[in-house]
Amino acid sequence: MERVDRCVVLVDAGYLLGAAASLLAGEPARSRITVDHAALIQALRDRAEADTERPLLRIYWFDGAPDRVPQPEHRRLRVMPRVTVRLGALTRSDGRWAQKGVDAAMHAELTELARNRACSDVVLVTGDGDLLPGLMSAKEHGVAVHLWAVQAADGDYNQSEDLVAEADERRVLDRAWITQAVRAKELSGVCAPPPAPRPEIAAILSAPLPESAPSAGDRADGTGTPVPGDNGAARPAAAAASGTGNGTPAAHHHAKGVPTPKDLAGLRGPAGQAERHPAAGATLRWSSDRGWIERPGSVPAESPEVAALPTLAQLTSAEQRWADREEDITTVGGDPFEVGQVFARRWMERLPDPAHVEKLSGMYPRVPHRIDGELLRYAARFGLLAHKDDQIDEHDRYAIRAGFWREIDVRAATERAPAGD
Repeated sequence: MERVDRCVVLVDAGYLLGAAASLLAGEPARSRITVDHAALIQALRDRAEADTERPLLRIYWFDGAPDRVPQPEHRRLRVMPRVTVRLGALTRSDGRWAQKGVDAAMHAELTELARNRACSDVVLVTGDGDLLPGLMSAKEHGVAVHLWAVQAADGDYNQSEDLVAEADERRVLDRAWITQAVRAKELSGVCAPPPAPRPEIAAILSAPLPESAPSAGDRADGTGTPVPGDNGAARPAAAAASGTGNGTPAAHHHAKGVPTPKDLAGLRGPAGQAERHPAAGATLRWSSDRGWIERPGSVPAESPEVAALPTLAQLTSAEQRWADREEDITTVGGDPFEVGQVFARRWMERLPDPAHVEKLSGMYPRVPHRIDGELLRYAARFGLLAHKDDQIDEHDRYAIRAGFWREIDVRAATERAPAGD
């Protein structure tokens, strides 16, 4: 069998991105970096073809994922030309995540490519010495092995010395090359762009705490000593997420934190209190996966207005379901914010009555539970349940709903514009 003069790139994503995070952010956590995967794949291809002087056959991307469920980045990668994604398991032990089966998959692919004479050159982007037997086997089959390293943050080796010794060629991907596609994240604590501030939320956040519901700083013996276990520390974060914790008038009226739902319930007190507090007439309901949990004095969860809103499933034909699935597989990356936007766009495009958009917009921030449940089930298709024991992470839920409301607001504003003109 004649050998084909072309190159193949095998990427250990855990090594490449972990080392890049160490170099750019000072720690190997991949959550500390943002990656432009399209730019990274193109840079890998260009560098491989230049170094080997061979055309590229394929890039194999090896990574771990919980239960081998593709994550958003894997969904983006696997539909790119000349890219094949191979997933191992990602398991948690002693509080740390570890890949299982990735090295074995790389070893099997490397030896199979060499045995079948599928290429003349292999580029390995890895640092794990477990690949040494596969590297040696490929060399015995006449394949030239190029080993690439990521510049180490401390200037030392971040690769097995045995791998370095056995490779035919070695190159280092330096900081300048890495930053073509990888950036360190700013530690802002915000998981996604929040929707534009809404006046009714500003009213709720600016409402003074009722006298009967002391704040975290007053909830002890009147000395201002917090009660152990009190959750008041989480409140400033909620204010920041709502865009009101930056010194605006909506948040600076007191230093006691944002009122909790329990605090707000106290505002529904004696007659005439609604006039004194703008949030006193707010509908107070707690969200859950099973819908909205009613509290005394609130409106029914399934009011006629809510029941009149159709779900996406009711609006979608069999042909549209197929087209949606095709779009999900080929173009939707699976970022939580993006997922919410896609769901909202499809729902609005298929509504028989455009007035439903304005009706839903007026319900902000409460997504009707039938639509909200459908939205979260749709998000689960993209692996957003992974790492969370079959629960979507709270930050991801926020991002999903933020994307949903952003799309609804854009459409509602567009439909109002002609009337305003």
